[in-house]
Amino acid sequence: MSDSIFAKIDTILDEIKSASPQDPEQLESYRIKYLGSKNVLKALFGLIKDVEPARKKDFGMKMNELKQTAQAVFDNSLETIESAGNDQARVEMDRTRPGYPLEVGARHPVSVVLNDMVDIFSRIGFVVSEDREIEDDWHNFTAMNTPEDHPARDMQDTFYLTNSIENLLRTHTSSVQARVMTTSKPPIRIIAPGRVYRNETVSARSHCQFHQVEGLYIDKNVSFADMKQTLLFFAQEMYGPQTKIRLRPSYFPFTEPSAEMDVWMGTETEKTRKLTKGTGWLEVLGCGMVDPNVLTNCGIDASVYSGFAFGIGIERSAMQKYDIGDIRQLFENDIRFLKQFQAAH
Repeated sequence: MSDSIFAKIDTILDEIKSASPQDPEQLESYRIKYLGSKNVLKALFGLIKDVEPARKKDFGMKMNELKQTAQAVFDNSLETIESAGNDQARVEMDRTRPGYPLEVGARHPVSVVLNDMVDIFSRIGFVVSEDREIEDDWHNFTAMNTPEDHPARDMQDTFYLTNSIENLLRTHTSSVQARVMTTSKPPIRIIAPGRVYRNETVSARSHCQFHQVEGLYIDKNVSFADMKQTLLFFAQEMYGPQTKIRLRPSYFPFTEPSAEMDVWMGTETEKTRKLTKGTGWLEVLGCGMVDPNVLTNCGIDASVYSGFAFGIGIERSAMQKYDIGDIRQLFENDIRFLKQFQAAH
């Protein structure tokens, strides 16, 4: 019985060695027969029960040779067929034909608006400062006049790192302001663009991640009027030279007095009426004079220096600029959506 089994193995081995697939179709037939899920070799493995115990080791070695040879013939034939195909393609290539055009990409709407804002403030002396997104509690809250028991902490739902009450994902880029103030001496004139995180329910109007550009100016004799003129310049560069602004009293823990800035969009069209809820005014940023406690916390003499700060949401401005109705579209990386803005850039 063993002799007939070994003879059968030798016959199949000779078939494999003499096989020479010449094209992809023949190669696929070979693969199915000798390497596929139902190949002829599997039936041979079942014959081991009929092999004499003394020859089982030889049987295993023969079957291993059979498998390796079948795979080697397949690999060599595949390489030969692919090489011949490439050679043929090179021969048939028309080098005078024009090349395939490369699809031109475009900047993301958020990047476009952010770069516009950075450019505007850079023209009046503001320098870009960037820092870490994983921040500690002191720079994110305490330095900004929000101590541990301060009710202002309830204004922002925070993502804390696992097993940590000190490290968190920054809720605003004000933490960059704190780091600059603690390591630099006035005058300070910076803008801090970057991504921030808040534990909010994702919807058409809000997201758990978004971008801000915050500004900070500290020097001697900085006044509220300086802030207003700076923000008026920004608004007229961003929205048009005839843009009007208004400042409404508000509250932020790190500025006093604080304000919200609106720009006049008008009520002439259905879009502007909807955008401004019929008032004609669109809120675009928060601002205020830096609270003396913030200066003191960061090692700056509040009796000598004063300053103002402001913060702008980039996504809101991008949605207004491009008439985007759902903030989630800005983070889905849907190429069909993003392609709409190529011409605009």
